[in-house]
Amino acid sequence: MSPMKRLTDYAMRYKRFIISGLFLLALSVATELAAPYIAKHIIDNYMTVGKLHVQPLVLLLSIYFTLAIVTGILRYISTVWLQRGANRIVQNMRIETFNKIQTMPIAYFDNSPAGKIVARVTNDTEAVRNLYVTVLSQFAVSFLSMFGVYIALFTLNAQVAAIALIIIPILYAWMVLYRKYAQAYNNVIRTKIADLNGMINESINGMTIVQAFRREKQMEEEFTELNDTHYDYHRKLLVLDSATSHNLVNFLRVTMFLVFIYVFGTNSMTTNDYVTAGTLYAFVDYVTRLFNPMTAIVSQFSQLERSLVAANRVFELLDEKGEDVATTTVPRYDGNVSFEDVSFAYKENEYVLKNLTFEAKRGETIALVGHTGSGKSSIMNLLFRFYDPSKGRITIDGIDITSLPRQTIRAHMGIVLQDPYLFTGTIASNVSLNDPRISREAVEAALKAVGAGSVLTNLQHGIDEEVIEKGSTLSAGQRQLISFARALAFNPAILILDEATSNIDTETEELIQHAMDVLKEGRTTFIIAHRLSTIKHADKIIVLDRGEIQEIGNHEELIARGGTYAKMYEMQAKSLKQ
Repeated sequence: MSPMKRLTDYAMRYKRFIISGLFLLALSVATELAAPYIAKHIIDNYMTVGKLHVQPLVLLLSIYFTLAIVTGILRYISTVWLQRGANRIVQNMRIETFNKIQTMPIAYFDNSPAGKIVARVTNDTEAVRNLYVTVLSQFAVSFLSMFGVYIALFTLNAQVAAIALIIIPILYAWMVLYRKYAQAYNNVIRTKIADLNGMINESINGMTIVQAFRREKQMEEEFTELNDTHYDYHRKLLVLDSATSHNLVNFLRVTMFLVFIYVFGTNSMTTNDYVTAGTLYAFVDYVTRLFNPMTAIVSQFSQLERSLVAANRVFELLDEKGEDVATTTVPRYDGNVSFEDVSFAYKENEYVLKNLTFEAKRGETIALVGHTGSGKSSIMNLLFRFYDPSKGRITIDGIDITSLPRQTIRAHMGIVLQDPYLFTGTIASNVSLNDPRISREAVEAALKAVGAGSVLTNLQHGIDEEVIEKGSTLSAGQRQLISFARALAFNPAILILDEATSNIDTETEELIQHAMDVLKEGRTTFIIAHRLSTIKHADKIIVLDRGEIQEIGNHEELIARGGTYAKMYEMQAKSLKQ
């Protein structure tokens, strides 16, 4: 479906506003175009020498003035209605776009910078709003005005009006030619705006690294390069607009006036058909009114093209394949997890996990260890169904997890990431995520269970302490404890700790370790840890190397075996003593 057809469908959702606005616009055009006819009547019948009649003249002038007031009122009301319709449309489009993002698989965000996605939700939808408010109203007024002017011209002089019709195919041909070049320019402009947003977002998020490694100059150069490209295409579009729009209309206006003078002049010299002063005034007025909307139409070509390109970018996102957020629930499962000959590749045939087979029984703590790139986090990504296995299958309580919606699977799972993410709000809202099922008492209990009470006592407002984006005003240990409490508040059957103790101090680590010892009963817990000392009491330790299982056993068994795990543990023990 073309962008224009889809934009029409959006407009039809709020047709009450759009149609009412356009109807009032049509009325305003009618009242506006009636004015020259009244002026003609006044000039021809009441302002000619010897024909001045005050009373009818006052009446006609009053009607003329009243029509001007009515036109202004109708234009105001129609603008309000069109604005309301446009705002509703864009409000709906933004909600649909944002909701679509929530359904996209994690792989989509791996390849799409956040800034570019933000640009589609904000900048591009705003450009679409301009289409409904500015372009639609301007085109409607202009075409209605031209239609009304042509009716008036044919009433005054059919010969000149017929000649004036040649303007329409010229205008259409110009629009086609303009779009041929403007569309290409606008595509680049919108893309570069998204790139600029992406770079700004990346720069702000990575400002610590940028400044620490003195890369400010490099970032400035990269930004300048993007900005220069954006400027160059804006300049090309400006040249295209400036070189043709007003020049074209002015040329047509002059040509039309020459035709007008020739026709009336010839008639006056060859016949007794003299043009009256009123007719002359009306004709000049209508011809002027014919070209004013033409100027408005041509000047809106650029905005029209920008809006269509922006709409196409929004629709590209909406057309991405996502998954509806499932509302179905399943009873809290026991938590028996099985990987059966599982292989996985982020990119085709580049396997990061190879033929993994292991089990985790209810209540067990399973630790995953290995060097960077060994596949530890990939296992968690599969278990949480951020991705699906390329080969093999994963079951929970004997049920293949791919047979259930992703949200249903995750309903009884909790996760704590290496770099915990906190949202703008309060500590309490970050634990409950504003889920009505989690009471304030449950939030306090979760924080207390992980030992966060003593750590957060120095905060002035306690659990109502304000949290800004990412929790940057809190320490790494405080953020991690809040994240841990969040997972526990949802009472998961399966708990995943992805490097959950790697960025915190020893005291906070001990608090988490104590909380885990209390809370792991009845839960299947997966731990990814670089600090092997934190997993000594795990029921099962799985040692990974390049996506393959090297060893499986508990701490004592693996140490006695003297393999990869024993060497890793010995190296870490020596480094801690030094």
